[in-house]
Amino acid sequence: MTIEKEFFRQVMGQFATGVTVVATATGARLSGLTVNSFTSVSLNPPLVLVCIDLTSQTLPFLRASGHFAVSFLTNEQESLSRCFATTSAEHYDRFCHAPYHIAATGSPILDGALAFVDARIVAEYPGGDHAIFMGQVEAMGSNGKVQFLNPVAKERSTLTEWSEEDQGSSQEPQPDKWPLAYYLGQYRHLARDYKRPSLAAYYDEDFD
Repeated sequence: MTIEKEFFRQVMGQFATGVTVVATATGARLSGLTVNSFTSVSLNPPLVLVCIDLTSQTLPFLRASGHFAVSFLTNEQESLSRCFATTSAEHYDRFCHAPYHIAATGSPILDGALAFVDARIVAEYPGGDHAIFMGQVEAMGSNGKVQFLNPVAKERSTLTEWSEEDQGSSQEPQPDKWPLAYYLGQYRHLARDYKRPSLAAYYDEDFD
């Protein structure tokens, strides 16, 4: 008995996720796509994982460049998510007209993103109809704070809206920046008036 593809999608759609744009650069050519199959893997060393459809036009760019940046989208960037998920000329030829900067690897990081990680590809694995890329983080940023894991890479950075000075140590999102969520095939916004502490401080659970 084979699993029904559509039912599998329905089941997996019950798992709410954030929305990201994974992007890379080869020379002057930029390429990116909307991804919600993204997760952290390890703290030491800092590793992240992204899954890319084998039919994606961004796939050969990732293999050629050897690096990628993941921009975590805010609820104000839904239009960018939609654009990077299409097969339009705006997507493939104009990078969705998205302003960007670079940090460590040269991969584009979308301006205004909630946070980002910039990673060097250290492994690729087969994943059925997807390719699985493991990336070691070279730079990351959120809430106005940026950290470079390789001091040499800092010199290539074009970051302007981020600074190494901690402009606020709180882990809470800034009032005008909240994550874009995805659930049951639709974009969602988080309820801002519900907040409870995580159990991670009390139990040995793999919460990030």
